[in-house]
Amino acid sequence: MSLSTYHHRDAHILYDPTRLAQPDLPILPPFGEAWLDPDAWAARGLVVGSAPGRGASQFLAVDGADWVLRPYRRGGMAARVSQADYLWTGLERTRGFREMRLTRALFEQGLPAPAPVAAIVVRHGITYRAALITERLPKSQALAERLASASPRLLADVGATIRRFHDAGLDHVDLNARNLLVSDEDKVWLIDFDRCRLRPQGAWRQRNLSRLERSLVRFSPANAESLFIAIAEGYRNAPADHDKA
Repeated sequence: MSLSTYHHRDAHILYDPTRLAQPDLPILPPFGEAWLDPDAWAARGLVVGSAPGRGASQFLAVDGADWVLRPYRRGGMAARVSQADYLWTGLERTRGFREMRLTRALFEQGLPAPAPVAAIVVRHGITYRAALITERLPKSQALAERLASASPRLLADVGATIRRFHDAGLDHVDLNARNLLVSDEDKVWLIDFDRCRLRPQGAWRQRNLSRLERSLVRFSPANAESLFIAIAEGYRNAPADHDKA
C-alpha cells in the first residue's frame, strides 16, 4: 500500500495507512503543532519512556502499537541559531518527508530498518519544524550499551548488517554505535536515516566506517580497536547481495 498525505492548515503528514488509520483519531493529540510536542502526547497518557540523545526520542504506546517519536534537532554551530527550525524549500524537501520515504524504501527491501509510521511537518513562514514516527523495535538497546559484553559473533553480525545497507547503496552519514540497535536475541538493526541517501558505490562507504570507528573510541576507548577489527571482519566476509540470491 502506498503512503498517504494529510494536510491541516500549515501542518502536513506523510503516513502509512496500514500503521496509522487516520491522523485525527480522538486518542491522538489534535493534529498540528501538538504532534511535535512530547508534552501533548504525555497529556494523552501515550508516552512510556524516552531515549538519550539530541532531540530526546519519546517512546509511545498508541492503541496497541509501540512507536518512537523523534523530533528533528540541529547540532553544532547551527543549533546556536535554532535547534528545531529549518529553512522551508518545499514539502517534499523537508527532513521529515525525505527520511520517511527513504526509510520506507529500505524497509520494503527487507533490510533491518524500523517500519516508518509517519512524518509530521509544520510550516512557519520561511521555516518549518518536523518529527518522524517509526515502530519501536522490540526488546532492543543501542550497540553502545552492549559493547562491554559484545561477542565476536555479534560484532561480526554488526559488520554484516552494515554491509547489507551499503550494498543497497545507503550512505549513512551518521553511522555510530547509537544508531545500531541490538535485540535481546542479538538481531542487529540500523536506524536514523536523517540526511542519508541512496547513491552509487564509492568512497562514502569508508567514510561511514571511519565514523563508526570514531564512535567506538568515544563509547569504549579501551577496546575500540579490537571492536572495530571484529566489525570490519564481519563487513568484509559478508556475502554481497548478488551472492545471496
